[in-house]
Amino acid sequence: MLPTSEEPDDRLTAPAPPPPVHFAEQALLGALVLVPELAADVDLEAEHFDNRTHGVLYDALRTVPPPDPEQHRENADWLAAVYAEARPQAPGLPHTYLHTLVQACHRPEHAAAYAWMIRADHARRTVRIHAELLARTAADTTLPHRVEATVTQADRLGGLLDQLSGRFAPHPGSLPRTPLPPEPAPEASEEAVDDERLLLATATASPQTVQTMRWLAPGDFTTAMHGSLWQCITGLVRRGAPVDPVTVLWEAQQTGILAGTVTTRALVELLSDTHGEPGHWGEKILRRALLHRAGTVADHLIAFTDDSATTPYQLITGSRRALAHFTSVHARWHRAATYTPPSPPARSGSSSPSIRAGPAVAAAVAQPRAGIAR
Repeated sequence: MLPTSEEPDDRLTAPAPPPPVHFAEQALLGALVLVPELAADVDLEAEHFDNRTHGVLYDALRTVPPPDPEQHRENADWLAAVYAEARPQAPGLPHTYLHTLVQACHRPEHAAAYAWMIRADHARRTVRIHAELLARTAADTTLPHRVEATVTQADRLGGLLDQLSGRFAPHPGSLPRTPLPPEPAPEASEEAVDDERLLLATATASPQTVQTMRWLAPGDFTTAMHGSLWQCITGLVRRGAPVDPVTVLWEAQQTGILAGTVTTRALVELLSDTHGEPGHWGEKILRRALLHRAGTVADHLIAFTDDSATTPYQLITGSRRALAHFTSVHARWHRAATYTPPSPPARSGSSSPSIRAGPAVAAAVAQPRAGIAR
């Protein structure tokens, strides 16, 4: 039925060494060449194929009307029409490749299984592409609205996982067993450290604001000691205890923070150096935490997709669980972006200036501050 005078040459379509999905694609196409009517039962699109030439052939097999089964067994007219349909989109496609596809199909009745393998591999590749986009977006400092762009990309990834979840049946052991890469520590840049110090100082001077900042967590800080100090301040506020540099110093001693390299005098000076208001610095800290979390989630998803032993359902389940960690940070970011700092209580006879940022302070906090103790 097929011309065999030419030696099959599939080097244009087979990488070395070919992945398993390459053989699944060849087997499915071979089944459709042998039994064209099977195409009506295959729920795939050309984009699902890893090999572009295979996708072009699949489109051609579905575009050319199926032949009469008796005539198909007697002549190769339908195959010639399929080849003519595919050739403009795949100029390097040898005519003998159709014969190669037939040889690659051992059981045409297994076409549905081959199609499932193709869809599963496409899901893996698509999740990886979205994860890479998430990582690049979170790291792109040239974006004018990087947080919003990162959230949008995370939403797209979540939508993709929702679509895929209905295509693959659950099974026992649904969580991936892939060893995850160690989570990189957030970059403790000079600006990040300064922002965290200013938050701790202004929160100590304005504890009433801390009550409305439950959207900020100790893990959001780039420096572990700063996160522990934030926990000390919030603990004092929750208990209704007095909050000032000395009481925070005592709380830090009780929690073991002073066992490190920080000195008592340096800590008191840090907590006394106020500038701006806590909400401003807290939002900057949470912003960095959100972008860092996006990169970590992307790393985990890429690790899942790189593990060939991960099933499609394990990939989806593990990816959704990883993305949930980003979603929780995003929820806190949303609360931070919509919160209104409380007014400080009135102090009769006090000459102490309010810590709330007026126009002068608001302009000042937008610029790097000189003289911050590091």
